Amino acid sequence: MTELIADLLRANLAASLAIALVLAVRLPARRMFGAEIAYRLWLIVPLAFAASLIPAAEAPTGTAGPSLLLPIPLTQPGAVSFAVETWVAGAVALLALMALMAFGQWRFLRRAKVGAAGPAVVGVIAPRIVTPADHEARFSTEERALVRAHERAHIDRGDPKANAWVALFQAVNWFNPLAHVAAYHLRLDQELACDATVMARRPCDRRAYAQTMLKTQLAATPLPFGCYWPAPSRHPLEDRVAMLKQARPSRARAQAGFWIVMALSGAAGFSAWAAQPPSPPHVRWLDQPNQVAKRHAPATVVVISMTSDQVAALTRASR
Repeated sequence: MTELIADLLRANLAASLAIALVLAVRLPARRMFGAEIAYRLWLIVPLAFAASLIPAAEAPTGTAGPSLLLPIPLTQPGAVSFAVETWVAGAVALLALMALMAFGQWRFLRRAKVGAAGPAVVGVIAPRIVTPADHEARFSTEERALVRAHERAHIDRGDPKANAWVALFQAVNWFNPLAHVAAYHLRLDQELACDATVMARRPCDRRAYAQTMLKTQLAATPLPFGCYWPAPSRHPLEDRVAMLKQARPSRARAQAGFWIVMALSGAAGFSAWAAQPPSPPHVRWLDQPNQVAKRHAPATVVVISMTSDQVAALTRASR
């Protein structure tokens, strides 16, 4: 159990460093390479988290790899049990909070069935677009097409599933404030990336798209497994309209941004794995019989020479 806690703390350290990196470069990356590239930067976090859990390189034979120094005295009686119970209690509390949010989503779905909510994307396994009853009356034909294009961009990119994984990441790492900060800013970048995707496909509809956003009601209830703009941010239209004013990056710049993200992701993953202390050497299975024989062999070995007839007689006697 001590190793499990050490692994979780080490993975959180790697994820925290990755989150700090993304928070530092996401705005410059958005200005230079576009909102879609800035959103992809968040791939660095799960890669660093997962890479830190991959077994480290084995230490040379005869040496013991150093262990992670834990901030709690796990060597004391009951310390491990207390740490585990604390983590479980926090995870259960956060899951209970998400259950309340899921109840809010259920209420949202009930309102959507009677045409009193939307537009939004709901669902994880089979995400779908919900629209209000006055959708056709409130939006023109062109505006309805833009709304569908935005929500379809969420579904095509798998954002509902990504949001479900983010919710799980928050539950597992409830004690890490950066995990919740990352989830908040990821939602912002996700919406901006969808806006950029729609504008890339319909570059002449920027004015109509801005007017459509003014008409769209923001989801009042957070949807843990849906797609929405986080309400606690500064007014979302400021960021979204500002993004619409930006020129789309050239194809060469966008490709350069993509490869930079891939390089950062690979470097972060490798660094998280390489930063682990080497694991202690393990005895290979081919060597185990010899090791067992050495441990249990007597200090003096007596060799008894017997003929085949004597061996057969001894076998019959033993039966």
